[in-house]
Amino acid sequence: MIKIAGIRRHVAYSPNHISNDTKIFLRTVEKLNDKGFDITIYEEQDLTYIDIKESIIFSMAQGMESTLKLKELEKEGRLIINSPQGSINSYRVNMVRILPENGIPFPKSFVIKVEEKEKIKFKDFNSRKIWIKRGDVHAVHREDVTIVYSEEEKENIISEFARRGIQKVVLQEHLDGDVVKFYSVANTNFFHWFYLNGINHNPFDINLLRELGNESAGAIGLDVYGGDAIISRDGTISIIDINDWPSFAPVREEASSSIAELIVRKINNFFVER
Repeated sequence: MIKIAGIRRHVAYSPNHISNDTKIFLRTVEKLNDKGFDITIYEEQDLTYIDIKESIIFSMAQGMESTLKLKELEKEGRLIINSPQGSINSYRVNMVRILPENGIPFPKSFVIKVEEKEKIKFKDFNSRKIWIKRGDVHAVHREDVTIVYSEEEKENIISEFARRGIQKVVLQEHLDGDVVKFYSVANTNFFHWFYLNGINHNPFDINLLRELGNESAGAIGLDVYGGDAIISRDGTISIIDINDWPSFAPVREEASSSIAELIVRKINNFFVER
């Protein structure tokens, strides 16, 4: 029986989704158990001082310290899903560079240090409002993603980020349109989308949305992922976020089956290559 390590996400990185993140993790464990694998569960917050012996690891960890530990294990030859480098690439300070570099339609964005709050002005954007987003991990608090309408409000919010110990923020152009959320698992048939804020229900090419999601995840290095997109009035699709192993809450059963399928395929390839 092949032994696998499963890393459960720290609750700090599951804002408003602690239960859902736990459920997709445990359902994936159950699916792998049904396929005959022996899973040992570890907690993300314990990674820096425990010894993981398994050569196969699937992980929902998102914190930098734990992700760097997993990166060390990957260098030793372990198979880790999602790749820890992919997790690091999904941090906004990296994502806002990687996606445009790979031709993904993405809103105009700037990464600044919090002490440089006057460096980027509203005039640098073609929008009446801009988003300020935490630059490292995805949102830990609701305030980590905030929309502002003036220079004064922008500088006040960035100062609040600084007081919370956040060192870098992303300033991002606001795009008008419908907000669509999607979930996918690489190299499987699984893809699910829904309107998060479907005000206009602008028509768009669903196949193109899936293609852009796949290309975005591939550029970042994620196999289990989700994301958000804006559908403009003319049907143009812009990716605004890619997430490392989301909760898949509306489609947990189908998603966990596809994740287990992906993991099994990667395990088979891993042993063939060795």
